[in-house]
Amino acid sequence: MRFTSLVVELIRARPRLVVWIVVLAQAAIWLLVPLILYGSPPGDLATVLAFGREYQVGTDMGPPLSFWLADIAFRAVGDHMFGVYLLAQVCAVATFIVFYHLARAIVGGPQAVLAVLLSMTVVVFSSPSVEFGPLILARPLWALLLLHSWQLIGQNRRSAWFAWSIDCGLLLLTTPAAIGMILLVAGFALATARGRRTLMSVDPLYALLVIVVLALPYLIWLIRADVLALPPLPAIAGLGARATRWGVVLGGLIVAMAAVVLLAILNSGWFARGPEDAPIIYRPPVGPLAQQFVYFFAFAPAIIGSFVAGLFNFDRVFGGAGVVLLMSGLAVVVATGDLVHLRRQRLLRTVWALAVAGPGLAAIAAALFLPWTSTTEAPTSLPAVAMGRFFDDSYERRTNQRLRAVAGDPQLASIIALDGRRPHLLLDASPQRTPWLSIAKFNQTGGVVVWRAQDTAGTPPPEIAQRFPGIVPEVPRAFDRLVNGRLPVLRIGWAIVRPKG
Repeated sequence: MRFTSLVVELIRARPRLVVWIVVLAQAAIWLLVPLILYGSPPGDLATVLAFGREYQVGTDMGPPLSFWLADIAFRAVGDHMFGVYLLAQVCAVATFIVFYHLARAIVGGPQAVLAVLLSMTVVVFSSPSVEFGPLILARPLWALLLLHSWQLIGQNRRSAWFAWSIDCGLLLLTTPAAIGMILLVAGFALATARGRRTLMSVDPLYALLVIVVLALPYLIWLIRADVLALPPLPAIAGLGARATRWGVVLGGLIVAMAAVVLLAILNSGWFARGPEDAPIIYRPPVGPLAQQFVYFFAFAPAIIGSFVAGLFNFDRVFGGAGVVLLMSGLAVVVATGDLVHLRRQRLLRTVWALAVAGPGLAAIAAALFLPWTSTTEAPTSLPAVAMGRFFDDSYERRTNQRLRAVAGDPQLASIIALDGRRPHLLLDASPQRTPWLSIAKFNQTGGVVVWRAQDTAGTPPPEIAQRFPGIVPEVPRAFDRLVNGRLPVLRIGWAIVRPKG
């Protein structure tokens, strides 16, 4: 008698339930880890909130939608990072639920579960899950764009045009890579006969009108700011270095697929006694157009995104790894065939769980054990709440006014700007990035200038002393991290710029 595990039976009978369970479990991990272990926001999240607080139509960090949503989520829970972390996980859950619906339309519900499980190992491993920003918000919007594109091209559902246009408009308000994403969809439609028939109607014109209306404010800002230009192309002598950079970025994407490759090898029939011993996940046949759709959007975004990153010397793949690798799991499932044998189920479950939980375990180890083994400071170890309260209270006691702005070291200043009264952030080294506040206006309205103290006197760095002449440094303030370990106590030098008049 053949034994079939409960997990396999659930995949066959209740595929949607399985997807919700694994997606919510993964989201719970990445919601609890930062709430428990992070003293300050990871990555550029503090800067994202500082920019979102100003509600600018556009900045040098990109379109405004993710910054606005981050500030709304932050304020909605009483100026606490819980709202932003929760928003990031809502985006993660929405991404995989939409991706499941797309996969189900192509390979059926049971194999769509396998596609989601495989893509989770890639997306979670290859890109951050808590640093809400354009890269995080673009994931569910890209999944929605692919779903509605397949409904238009593969299922001939004209009613999807309006939703498709909304997806495009929101993407344009989210990431600079949106134009490339939309062009990829348009290119696939033009390259296929059914896609060209879909475009031969008046519906695309109405969709284009909706997209223009949604993106018009940001487009006007781009024109006024005179930033509608590509980064400078490399010189001929530098093409070799850029090609190497392309290879490095593309290699990083291949490494991110390591868990999928390992799962495929472990599930192969090379060492199995016979296929009849393994349970089978069946699907209806996948047509040629569906195969072309899956393979195109599994490979083209990764290849083109890594090429653009190499050409313009970006530090990561253009569009984000979570976007360009989203379809990888579905591509593996489509390539496997109509019958997927699940061999060595216990080993497969263990490897998958380690691949999904691995980044979370690494974050825990970095927060608790890295300070004892290294002198490298974890960016999330800074005590954001204590820092914000101290400088806000100190400024108010000295001037009898609330703290209006903070400048100096960008990392420290952006963290202090998260204080409950939300002072403005001034990036004094590059004031054009913060057009809502200039150095002259900062000196007029007053604020706090902060830096990392290198001595007990709190002498400001020469560049800060040059930009703020006449500041009188206060006694440096020492703060304890969550785990100091071998690191010295965090000492912050600071000075008050008193408001004029």
